Amino acid sequence: MAKDESRIASSLDALFSARAVDRRHFLAAGAALAGAGIAAPGPAAAEAASATEADRRAMAQAIELMRKAGVVEKTGGPFGAVIVRDGEVLAASGNSVLRDSDPSAHAEVNAIRIACRKVGAPNLSGATLFTSCEPCPMCYATAYWARIGRIYYAAAWTDYADLFDDQNISQDMKRPYAERAVPVSQMMQAEARTVWLEYRQMPEKRKY
Repeated sequence: MAKDESRIASSLDALFSARAVDRRHFLAAGAALAGAGIAAPGPAAAEAASATEADRRAMAQAIELMRKAGVVEKTGGPFGAVIVRDGEVLAASGNSVLRDSDPSAHAEVNAIRIACRKVGAPNLSGATLFTSCEPCPMCYATAYWARIGRIYYAAAWTDYADLFDDQNISQDMKRPYAERAVPVSQMMQAEARTVWLEYRQMPEKRKY
């Protein structure tokens, strides 16, 4: 009985301390989360229950960077991220929005930039991103474009919704362009399509 209780406690601890988000499930999970206004367990939480001790160490490092960035050095908000592939830490970074006067300098984006420079390519296939907080739409999109295979996060948007706009941005992006906080309008489509035609004809063009 004691052994079973210990196993259950360990599984619950893993489930609530970090959630894993596979790229295939993230959009569906995010839509459900935004609709309900809460972080739903679903497949992401189930995967977190199988997190390894190495995964937990990487997340602990991300949380240390979170505190360093937000509380100790005050380079930005309390966010930290670590990227691991094949057991190697490719990058580790905190948020540096305030230090760099750069609204895109989120911990995840910083870490992805560092990792891509390290491997010499904009592709991090097979890598896992450990982030102290649920990725905002920008950070998730950057991870998507970098082809990161999996994301683990600790704190949910709802844990800090009174301080940062992550959940509001996600909801805003579901609105029609004209109704968004930053209205979006289209113009000069024909001219831009001409450049796409040129690009398609280039023999050395590369998809990424």
